[in-house]
Amino acid sequence: MHTIGETKLIGSSFNPKHNANDIEEDETMNEFLSRFVWIMRGKLTEVYKDCDKQTINNMLLVIVGKVVSEMEKGGLDQMLDVAVATLSQEFSRDLWKTVFEVSNAVLADMEKEKKKEKMKGFLQCEEVQELCRFAAEIGIRGDMMREFRFKWAREKMEESDFYEGLKRLREEVKAQEKAEEEGKNAVAMGEEKPKVVTLPQRHGKINYKIYGLDLSNPKWAEVADRIHESEKLNWPEEPKPISGKCKIVAEKILALKEEDDPSPLLAEWAELQKPSRIDWLTLLDKLKEQNTRLYPKVEELLLSEKSFQANIRDYSKIIDAHAKQNRIEDAERIVEKMNENGIQPDALTTNILVHMYSKAGSLDRAREALESLRRLGFRPDREIYNSMIMVYVNAGQPKLAESLTREMEARDIKPTMEIYMALLRSFSQHGDVGGAGRIATTMQFAGFQPNLESCTLLVETFGQVGDPDQARNNFDYLMRLGHKPDDRCTAGMIAAYEKKNMLDKALKLLLELEKDGFEPGLATDSVLVDWLGKLQLVDEVEQLLGRIAGQGEAPPLKIQVSLCDMYARAGFEKKALQALGVVEAKKEQLGLHDFERVVGGLIAGGFVQEARRVHGLMEAQGFASDNLKVTLTASQAFSRKRPSK
Repeated sequence: MHTIGETKLIGSSFNPKHNANDIEEDETMNEFLSRFVWIMRGKLTEVYKDCDKQTINNMLLVIVGKVVSEMEKGGLDQMLDVAVATLSQEFSRDLWKTVFEVSNAVLADMEKEKKKEKMKGFLQCEEVQELCRFAAEIGIRGDMMREFRFKWAREKMEESDFYEGLKRLREEVKAQEKAEEEGKNAVAMGEEKPKVVTLPQRHGKINYKIYGLDLSNPKWAEVADRIHESEKLNWPEEPKPISGKCKIVAEKILALKEEDDPSPLLAEWAELQKPSRIDWLTLLDKLKEQNTRLYPKVEELLLSEKSFQANIRDYSKIIDAHAKQNRIEDAERIVEKMNENGIQPDALTTNILVHMYSKAGSLDRAREALESLRRLGFRPDREIYNSMIMVYVNAGQPKLAESLTREMEARDIKPTMEIYMALLRSFSQHGDVGGAGRIATTMQFAGFQPNLESCTLLVETFGQVGDPDQARNNFDYLMRLGHKPDDRCTAGMIAAYEKKNMLDKALKLLLELEKDGFEPGLATDSVLVDWLGKLQLVDEVEQLLGRIAGQGEAPPLKIQVSLCDMYARAGFEKKALQALGVVEAKKEQLGLHDFERVVGGLIAGGFVQEARRVHGLMEAQGFASDNLKVTLTASQAFSRKRPSK
């Protein structure tokens, strides 16, 4: 094959002017023949299995020679277009058919290689590189980047081929025009008169048919009108220019103060400008930039403006702005205006209402909004669930909040650690051991490991129900996890021992912790003061008070309640009245249990008058206790002399 190519090159006359074209043609021919011989060798070897290599080579030489001779007559394309019957009869029809199949396959492979080489050039072009750099900046990597790069290179190559095709067409048209002009010049030189050609007279209407459609039918005029109307909706409308008096009124609107009423100026501007929706939106944008305080008022007024053509998104945007600033009444007013104008709240608006009511702690309204959302076919997302769970928790209904977490898990929505901790905290505050245990177990199954906060809440929960053994188990488990108990956790454990009056175990625990470097803080000291005060250990309590004062901490209200009860029962009148004065000054912070303890201590110590006064404060705060009322009545009937020390 190479010998044939070289013979052709040597025998041909060398022309320096066509050196590049000849070299390109020779390279194409050599590549074609090389691929052709490779494939034909395999086919001949399959058919003639008994022939040796020399015989196969001789066959190939004959076939290639004949193919080259046919190509020299009119080129490769012409050879492939000619029927088998018109070619030389030296080969059989089957052999020529095989030659054609192999030639077409070779040309297809060469075309693919050519496109591949061309694609390599476009892959490295500056525009594709710039697009790749931008894609990398926004985080596209790996296979996606590779796909985008080949896609952009392919589009660039197709664009280049398109313009090259246009260029060839332009050159062909120019060549054709040049040929026609030369023909006209030749006719003019031969003094031939051109023939006059006229169109026949038309009768009837013109029929326009494109791809079988009769476009002369009047219905297509209606279709064109509808398309024109739809383009008006899709194409953005330009605002009208503002000038003259209308511009002066617009400037006055922008200069208004927050307390001013913009309605008269808006009406005057609307009368002068005859605005459409785009004009109103342009005015609102300017107002938002220059007068942000007046913007909400104007935006709400425009909801009633007919030319503004308010839609549901305008309403929901205003409701969202009010909801973010906790203006519930204003948001509800906009919702009422929506209903009056015949616009029903959609899923987005209801979603905003759920978040607003949840944030405000309005449980019933939030629940109604959630049910409305479900009736609209909207399935709550993570944010909706979190808002509803928190409103249930804040309303003191952790079990309903827990049911929502189960619903989230059923929909493969994983609650966050903060949600679990809020539920655990709520169950702990209500002393619900079962609920707190379920949440702690669910947290571990969800992949959240117990921390100091969760273990402390479990210790406090078991302490409230008077189960110091389970509280101690969680306390020890916390230490096995590597956490050091803090002041709050230790106070919870001491409070659990207080429920069963296990003073020896509490003191033993404190000694063990102090060996490890623990120093009791205000929370632990408060529990000890309360416990020792109930035991009437006045000296020990005052020693703890001295330590609290030495830490620079002010005794909390809980300690003052304990001191009032202890001093009253012990008969220390001055100290009891001093503690009572502090308690009465903070009566708004007292609960029912605190009032009962103070009144009970005063009655037990013989301070009946003070007890009646505190009982009156308790009723004024809305608390009532029948047992305390009976005890107070009995103390008045059988009053005894107040002890004093």
